[in-house]
Amino acid sequence: MREYFCFKMQSRENEAQTILHSRRLFKQWIVDGYTMIESQKLNYLRQHQQELRVDKYMSLNACNNDPKTRDNEKGKRIILPSSFVGSRRYVEQLYFDSMTICGHIGFPNLFLTLTCNPAWPKIQRKVRKCNLRPDDCPDVVSRIFKMKLNHLMNDLKSGHAFGPIVGCKWLPPLPIKFYT
Repeated sequence: MREYFCFKMQSRENEAQTILHSRRLFKQWIVDGYTMIESQKLNYLRQHQQELRVDKYMSLNACNNDPKTRDNEKGKRIILPSSFVGSRRYVEQLYFDSMTICGHIGFPNLFLTLTCNPAWPKIQRKVRKCNLRPDDCPDVVSRIFKMKLNHLMNDLKSGHAFGPIVGCKWLPPLPIKFYT
């Protein structure tokens, strides 16, 4: 399903681009697609709890047998793995990984946060071709932001702007941390 939506979001000159030029409808289509993909992932996790070795989480099982939660057995408890992006365990795992790096290398010397500017010339050029505004094309904005982020990371890692870099930790919703 994800590949289908990625395919449909690409701009092709020899095809009609009705979805891409639909402004608010395009945004709703993206949200609906994201919801469908996430619900498919959650459905898989719900149906494959045995294969995910959920029974190994002893502390969660102990919590289920607690007298305070025994009466609250309405429905089935689904345990999300720490690899599920956005879950509490995922964020905690990122935090613990960062703290382990800090314990081994030391605390970071530099925090970087990169934000996107819809007035960037590349975004304006691409959007003007379609006679749209930057907020009507979130796919274009995110692609150009990702290109600029990759370019910045390459410059920082290869240019030695801040001296030799010992480590780097990138937390997607959080700033990038450099250890020099």
